[in-house]
This record gives sequence, structure tokens and C-alpha cells, in this order.
Amino acid sequence: MTSLKKLLLGEQGLVVIFAVAFAIVALTVPNFLTERNMLGLLQSVVTIGIVACTMMFCLASRDFDLSVGSTVAFSGMVAVMASNASGSILVGLVAALICGGAVGLVNGVVIARFRINALITTLATMQIVRGFALIASDGRAVGINDPGFYQLALSKFLGIPTPIWVMVVFFIVFGFVLNRTVFGKNTLAIGGNPEASRLAGVNVSNMRIWIFTLQGLVCAVAGVLLASRITSGQPNAATGLELSVISACVLGGVSLAGGRAAMTGVIVGVLIMGIAENVMNLLNIQAFYQYVVRGLILLLAVLLDNLRSAAAGRRT
Repeated sequence: MTSLKKLLLGEQGLVVIFAVAFAIVALTVPNFLTERNMLGLLQSVVTIGIVACTMMFCLASRDFDLSVGSTVAFSGMVAVMASNASGSILVGLVAALICGGAVGLVNGVVIARFRINALITTLATMQIVRGFALIASDGRAVGINDPGFYQLALSKFLGIPTPIWVMVVFFIVFGFVLNRTVFGKNTLAIGGNPEASRLAGVNVSNMRIWIFTLQGLVCAVAGVLLASRITSGQPNAATGLELSVISACVLGGVSLAGGRAAMTGVIVGVLIMGIAENVMNLLNIQAFYQYVVRGLILLLAVLLDNLRSAAAGRRT
């Protein structure tokens, strides 16, 4: 019983459980293992996967960002509108990055400098930024004028869609940043004990600002790719994304109490979220029930986080 519990709560155990669940699904769900479905599954988790890379840092530093869905939608809208107005895709990409980074910077400054709770701050910016997207588009989807914009999502490298490669690169880069750089180590230290980190010479306020700014920039990249994939700027896109991303991170072992994170776990969490939705679609389960399943996954993620934290407390 004790060994089983360790398996469930450990990072390697999560990978084993995922592998077993994947095998069961592959054997029991028709058409799951087809090349078309596998590529479709990976494409469906691109937005969650990219945003989870920096949400991992937010959670690891004892914060979280509820505005990511709105920022993704707003950045995608800005990219399309700026590209249409200027006739340049590059201008649209830069404009999206500026807007996404600005939202993250505002979140970071308000939370770190004015010491406003992250829940209240990002809940407010979630509403404000979504409102900006609706105002800018008059509540309607904005079509893409330049067919080249579609190629951001439609192009392939070695037979695999470009957005999947972008997600893989983000996993590698941010995994390296977390494990091999001072920035990553300081992030985990802040999450473990902010006051001790400050006394050790870490500028906690600046770190939090940088983390949220990075979160905004990454959301902008996800927003551009999403707009390209759905062939328009949608002001209501990515609704509920924040809960899916947080669920994926916590399932992957990132602690809501801060101080603990691993990119391998986040990748597994992202894939679990994608497979759950993919299987429900393959089995033609109604969207109403899918909401229930996503809510249960979030509860399971929080339960596992509590068990991991309790186990870690006993070990120390």
C-alpha cells in the first residue's frame, strides 16, 4: 500500500500511470492510435502546452494567472487586426507580443509592487482584457486578409505541423530555464520561502514581474498560433483556458503552495488533459458531460497536490 502511494505521488510514478492509461485507451478506443488522430491530439493541446510552460513558473513562485485565456484571445485579435491594417504579418506578430507582454507586465507590477493578491489582480485583468478584445472587434470575429497568416498553423516540418514543433521547443527551453538557470532556481526558492529568498539576496519583486511578463509574452505566441489555426481573430477564443492550464500543471506535480515544479510532469499533465478531451470526442460524449469531466480532473489535480504536499511535509 505504501509503495503504491509513493508511485501515485512521485514524478516517475505519474509517467508510469500515464503510460498505463495511454495503453488502455489505445486498446479500447477505436481510431485513437491513427496518425491523423495523434497529430490532431497534439495540435489540440498546443495552446494549453505553450501557456503551461510559464504558468508552471507562476505556480512554482506561489502565484497564478487567471487572465491567460483573455490574453491569448486578445493577442490573437491584435495580431490579425494589425496584420490586416498594415499588410504585414510581421507587424501583427510584433503588435501581439507587445500587447501580451504589456498585460503580463501590468499583472506583475500590480501584484509585486502594490501587493494586490494574484487572484484579484488576474481576475480583474481577465475581465478587462476580454472586454478590450470584444470592444476592438465589436464582438465579432475578424477575418484574416493575408493567406500567409494561415501558414503559421498549416505549415509542416518533417510531416508534423509547425505549432507542435513550437510547443516542443517551448518545453525544451523552459525546462532548461527551470532546471539549469539562476532564474529557475530563484523561482523555486521564492515559492519555497519568499522571505528567506529575499534575505538571501533575491529581488523577489523583480522576479515576480519578470515571471508575469514572460507569461504574457508566451500567451501572445499561443494567441497568434490559435488565430492562425481557427483562421480568424475570435474575441471569445480560449474561454476557460486558465483552468485547463492550471489543471495540467498541478496534475504534473507543480505545487499550488509553490516551490515544486518539473517540466516532465507538466508535459504529462498537458497530455492527460488532451487525451481526456480527445477520447470524449472519439466516443461522441456530449459537450455538457465534458464540462463535468474537466471539473473532476481539476478536483483530482488539487487532491493529488494536497497529498504530495502532505507527503513532502512528513519527509521533512
